[in-house]
Amino acid sequence: MDSYFSSRLHHRLRETVRGFAEREVRPRIDEMEASRTVHHELSRRIAEQGWLGATISPEYGGMGAGHLAKTIIIEELSRVSGAMGAMVQASQLGTAKIVHFGSDAQRKTWLPKVASGACLPTIAVTEPESGGHVLGMEASAVRDGDDYVLNGSKVYVGNSHVGDLHGVVVRTGPGSKGLTAFLVEADRPGFRLGPQQPAMGLHGFSFGELIFEDCRVPAANRLGDEGDGLAVAYSSSVLYGRANLTAVSLGIHTAILEETTRFATERIRYGKPLSELPTVKLKLGQMQSRLMTARLAAYHAVHLLDQGLSCDTELMNAKLVNVESAIDSGRNAMEIHAAAGLFTDRSIERYLRDAHHIFAPAGTSDIQLLRLGEVALGQDKGSWSERLSDLVRTPELEPSPA
Repeated sequence: MDSYFSSRLHHRLRETVRGFAEREVRPRIDEMEASRTVHHELSRRIAEQGWLGATISPEYGGMGAGHLAKTIIIEELSRVSGAMGAMVQASQLGTAKIVHFGSDAQRKTWLPKVASGACLPTIAVTEPESGGHVLGMEASAVRDGDDYVLNGSKVYVGNSHVGDLHGVVVRTGPGSKGLTAFLVEADRPGFRLGPQQPAMGLHGFSFGELIFEDCRVPAANRLGDEGDGLAVAYSSSVLYGRANLTAVSLGIHTAILEETTRFATERIRYGKPLSELPTVKLKLGQMQSRLMTARLAAYHAVHLLDQGLSCDTELMNAKLVNVESAIDSGRNAMEIHAAAGLFTDRSIERYLRDAHHIFAPAGTSDIQLLRLGEVALGQDKGSWSERLSDLVRTPELEPSPA
């Protein structure tokens, strides 16, 4: 099934990322779990591999390899560490706003830095009070000569404490036309970070608070025109957020199945491997089926995205299927491990904790179902993938090996 979508480039890329993840990431997991804070060194090391440039054109120093390649990168890192997969997906999300809405000068300035790993970008939309209700945000920007002055805060910002360039959507006027996006450098006066809070999972990744107190930003840092902020937020979430988080879930799901089959094969009960018990084999079969279906949904959606075809619905479904499947398989895995799964000497409890972190961003499962219900009723509100198709289409890649 993998070869149905994949080219030689994709197969080589998977081998490269998997090898890196085993050599460079896996040995640092215990350290990240113990510290429960962002791992700056490893985040930079991954960025330096050039993988943040998967969807950046070679014109700007990127790979130009597309969304399926990006999915494979995130998936393979997440198979070893959901935290590092999340780090890459958040950076890719931050890249989207510059690719789609950046001026020529902004693209020439920032995309080469992202592609080389010299810059980790973020996108900041969610606020403490309004949560995921984008139109309810209150953080503001007021024009003052050649600058804008930003005030307010953003929360749950992926790569908050390791990011170099924050893409911030704030209010410049009333209503849906009153949102505008800006690029804010991490060293800009008037900007600061809130303390990093320990979380249930994704240890090594940061998703914290950005605070703006009379933060003066040049008008040249504005993304697009005043009023484009809603489009920046929605398109980044739909085209990148759902696809990226799908990839994180897929990698975690793969790890859950691999770890559980290993445990069930090695653990002896009643004189034979635990995997020989019909009830255990049944659960493993359910997990295998879920993973196959989830991977098919993920690859199909990003394949369409690479072709420049309308796929908002497929991206919604991919996120829904992958998140729910990973959590369901995680529960089955804990049932098979029983008490052995409760201790941190095994990875299964980490995988389950990490899987729950992917539920809310870019829309919970209920949000995806509501949007899919609108599609079924013919009430969907247009297609971001169609509107931005020229900027997401990927050049033809080598055919898959026979």
